[in-house]
Parts: sequence; structure tokens; C-alpha cells
Amino acid sequence: MFVPCDSSARPDFEGFTLLLPAVSVGNVGQLAIDLVISTLDMPKVGYFYTDCLVPMVGNNPYATAEENSTELSINAEVYSLPSKKLVVLQIRSPFVKNKYRSFCQTLLSWVKSSRCAKVILLSSSHAYQRDDQQLHGTPLRYLLTPAIQKTDGDLMQRLNWKEMEKVTAYPGVNDAEMVLHIPGGGITKLLFSERQKWICNLSPFCSNRIQMAVLLKFCSEGDNIPDALALVNYLNEWLQLIKSENSDATAPPSQWKIPHSWRLLFGNGLPPALF
Repeated sequence: MFVPCDSSARPDFEGFTLLLPAVSVGNVGQLAIDLVISTLDMPKVGYFYTDCLVPMVGNNPYATAEENSTELSINAEVYSLPSKKLVVLQIRSPFVKNKYRSFCQTLLSWVKSSRCAKVILLSSSHAYQRDDQQLHGTPLRYLLTPAIQKTDGDLMQRLNWKEMEKVTAYPGVNDAEMVLHIPGGGITKLLFSERQKWICNLSPFCSNRIQMAVLLKFCSEGDNIPDALALVNYLNEWLQLIKSENSDATAPPSQWKIPHSWRLLFGNGLPPALF
């Protein structure tokens, strides 16, 4: 569960939008979250204590000076920006085997107790496993729960966004049954499809439904910085976190601040002694 940095002043997230990544193909969601935290200079307000993620510890990935470069970071940390009613959960390590469901239940329980207005999950999916209909147009897709469809569905139509298509469950056998298929998407489908059942199990009163959206990009493993930039621009079209210089979600924007930790994204450079 959430543990605040300052135990004497627990932050209030009521009415906030919760932004978090799925640990998915290319780590695109996590890279996009890095860009949001770094650009908005969001302060850390706590961490998410859970045994569902592989333990890890490292230096501050958003360090800007020697004074804060020695601060430690762990596998799941929470950042907040009250001026934009935004709270971000950054996940930095993979899930422990068979702990996906437990994490989603814990996360939803925290969302309900914090009274967040909506949840936005940034994710990705294997480009090579796209259905024929998904090969056309933009590689960016969205999903909305019925609760958020009522408030933001019209905006998605005005933005000309494409909803994630369902595919046949048994191609060539039964083309009538359509299912949501997000290969390489980590917890995306699990969290999106089963959230309401868990909420009803948590409380006998299910009328207060969680508003949830998924934004994802089809991609492949490799240098996924361009994919992260495209996804965070896609998010910015909706939330207007920063003033956009270009309405094209796929254009690499100059306004996003690249974290210093990305310099080692692919490890150290080649030793000069090799040449």
C-alpha cells in the first residue's frame, strides 16, 4: 500500500488523476512516465509498498544536481503535482511470478481509498501480433471503461482517436466471438477487464465505479524512446499537461525533458581501449 514520505502530513489525492505504467513490451509506459515526472518536475511524496514486484534500489533517476543525486529510489514510487490534480505511480521492476492479480487488487483498493477521480494506464503491445484491421492507420490505441466513456468519450471522437479493436477468439473456427487481446501488455488486460469484479468484492456498494482509461502503442523491443515520446504526446492531447507545439502525436516534441538517467539507458559506451 501507499506509504508517504512525510508520515505527519499524508497527501490528499481526492479528485486527482492517477497515471501509471504497465510493465509491457519495450517498457514504453515506464519511459513515458519518466518524461512526465521529469518535465513537470514532480516531487516524490511516497512509495508503494508491495511484495508483488522484484525488489530493487538505485540512485535518483531525476537528479538535477549533486545534492539530490545520492537520493535512493526503489521499485514503486509515487509523485504528485497538486496544481494539475495529478498523481503518478512509477513502477521500475518486473512483477513476481503469479503476483499480477494480487498487485491489481491492492492497487484498486488504494485508488478507492484515495478517491482518485480516474486512472490512466500507459501500456504497449507487440506490433508483430497485430490483427489485419490493426495494421491500418496510427499505432496508438485507447480503451475506456463505461464510467469514463460518459465523460470523455466525445473528446476521444473529436481527437479522432482509434479504440483498441477486439479480435476473434478462435480464428477460422468461430469468428463471431470477439475478445480483447493485448499481447505483451503485462497487467493491462487483467486490470482493465476485471477491475469491477474486484471492486464489488472489496465493498458491497458497487455504485462508485472507478473511471479507467488505457492508452497504448504497438511497438517492438529495441530503442523505444520514440515510442515513449509518441505515447506521452498522445496522453498530452487529452490531459494538456504541457502546451503542445505540434498536434501530431507521433512527432518527437522538444518540450519534453529527458531524464539524466536515460544517458545510461543502453549501458556504458564502448571502452576506448578496444580501438
